[in-house]
Amino acid sequence: MAEHVFDPPERCVAGSVGPPGGRTFFLQATDGQRVMTVSLEKEQVRLLGESLAEMLDDVAGPDGTEAAGQAFVDNAPLDTPIEDDFRVQRLSVAWEAGQRRVVLEAFDRPEAEDVAALEEDGEETAELPWAGLPPQSIKVVLEPGRARAFAMRCTASIEGGRPSCPFCGQPLDPTGHICPRANG
Repeated sequence: MAEHVFDPPERCVAGSVGPPGGRTFFLQATDGQRVMTVSLEKEQVRLLGESLAEMLDDVAGPDGTEAAGQAFVDNAPLDTPIEDDFRVQRLSVAWEAGQRRVVLEAFDRPEAEDVAALEEDGEETAELPWAGLPPQSIKVVLEPGRARAFAMRCTASIEGGRPSCPFCGQPLDPTGHICPRANG
């Protein structure tokens, strides 16, 4: 497996590229000249930010508060060129209590059991994006203040998309919206 480790990174941010409704979301880690960019779903970015914030609230104490994170806020755009090294299929967030740091991992494929389940269900796994390629992952190690700043950046990166329908909560498209609560 090709594991790309950033311990610690010079920079770790989430961001998006594109117009509302057509954005692509990324996680990017840099260390010197080395830049790794992986693409994620909007929901993965949202859950990642929320999970990190909850974990820091539970275990990090004052080092992981929003006030501590303010010192590390990074509002700069993603580094260019923005080309994903792989599409994230699975995320992992952990707290290393002895080291007092957060470990974030992103993988290019689901758990082996999930792939086996796809095959059992008759899915053609040879057509999956990672078929025939060696597994890849990115591992980013962050101290609590930087992890909080990253969680805040995750939240900020998903904001600014399409406005929500006041009736059903689904995104409003510029071309129209079929609202199930308003019968279309």
